[in-house]
Amino acid sequence: MSPPAWLVAAASKQDLPGVFGHFQGTLHHWGYLAVGLFLFLEDFGVPLPGETMLIAAALYAGAGHLNVWLVGAVGFAAAVVGDNVGYVIGRKGGRRLIERFGKYLFVTPARLDRAEAFFEDHGGKVVTIARFIEGLRQLNGIIAGTVEMPWRRFLLFNVIGAASWVALWTSLGYLAGNHVETISRDFTYFAIGAAVLFVAVVLWHLYQRRKHKRASA
Repeated sequence: MSPPAWLVAAASKQDLPGVFGHFQGTLHHWGYLAVGLFLFLEDFGVPLPGETMLIAAALYAGAGHLNVWLVGAVGFAAAVVGDNVGYVIGRKGGRRLIERFGKYLFVTPARLDRAEAFFEDHGGKVVTIARFIEGLRQLNGIIAGTVEMPWRRFLLFNVIGAASWVALWTSLGYLAGNHVETISRDFTYFAIGAAVLFVAVVLWHLYQRRKHKRASA
């Protein structure tokens, strides 16, 4: 795919727009490796701006310095592998750590049991949607592993979520040019609102489940 002519011309005159300009030097020196490392490390809890790096790489590809298809492929692979590392961390030590230290965060074994039951019913949707929500994206795999969500089920929905997320931001970054910062900011506000709504639905579901159990008892 050839980069849009107007974007190549614009990029030759100025740096990447806004916050994305901070990644230009890193992309210039490290290219696809930078994309892979940022997304891989972010996806099992390391506090790195993987989403911003992905958009910056797509912008850089739009300027003709990278191949947008390779940016997408590297981003997808790194996101899937990183989440699976998080899953292994959660599966091997997550529950033990929560049972030991969770009381300090008001996370009791009983609450973890309820979270596990919720994941059994809705885990696929959670894994897919979490990819688009800051904070949940970084802890998605660890939580799924901690509640012992079946790995094949986790992998399936993780792949769907990663493919959708990477496709969205590489496409927007590649095609939107200097407008991408506004689009990214607006989508972030939408994602925050969606996250609040999602948490509210989860809490309501758990409350109704507990209420039903008490009534049955």
